[in-house]
Amino acid sequence: MLTSAPLRRDLQRSVRPLERLKNLATEQEIANFLASVERRAFKHAVFAVRDDHLALDLVQDSMLKLAEKYADKPAPELPLLFQRILQNTIRDHFRRQKVRNLWSTLLSSLGSGPEDDDSDPLEHIEVTEGSNRDGGPAEQVERAQVAGMIGEAIEKLPTRQREAFLLRYWEELDVAETAEAMGCSEGSVKTHCSRATHAIAAFLRKRGIEP
Repeated sequence: MLTSAPLRRDLQRSVRPLERLKNLATEQEIANFLASVERRAFKHAVFAVRDDHLALDLVQDSMLKLAEKYADKPAPELPLLFQRILQNTIRDHFRRQKVRNLWSTLLSSLGSGPEDDDSDPLEHIEVTEGSNRDGGPAEQVERAQVAGMIGEAIEKLPTRQREAFLLRYWEELDVAETAEAMGCSEGSVKTHCSRATHAIAAFLRKRGIEP
């Protein structure tokens, strides 16, 4: 007796999840995969961050994320997933590093000169992504606190100032690229950035942080 078309479709929909379950990575497969990729991942992270201890932390974080969030993925998908997780973890580290370093690099240029100065203070800021000079625990805590304050200050900026600041600093666009993205002149970009940095400086001074 032939099976009707609707019934065949229902059977196919029922079988596909079962087939997928058969392909899911087992705990042992995940463990074996992580063991096989650990050395290469560590070398990759060391090359990126130039710090053995930090590289090990980033690799371990990536492994935990894979095991905790993607254990329901088929084993063949694990290599690509892990590489994406590792890259994102390294990228997140550099972004946090920028925030931690911002208070020591940006603050040196904040508050100097009149607020309507059209020079772009961000042109004089250099943050070395591979830097591992984070100081002691107390200094790291202080940086984290100031970074949080800077985040608050950025949120309070007028829209155009915030847009210019983020495009120049976070997205690392130059003045010309920022002007094109914002649809304004390069002079306006410099003015927005100058006013943004002065506003951040004033915000920090009210909280006892002097540039």
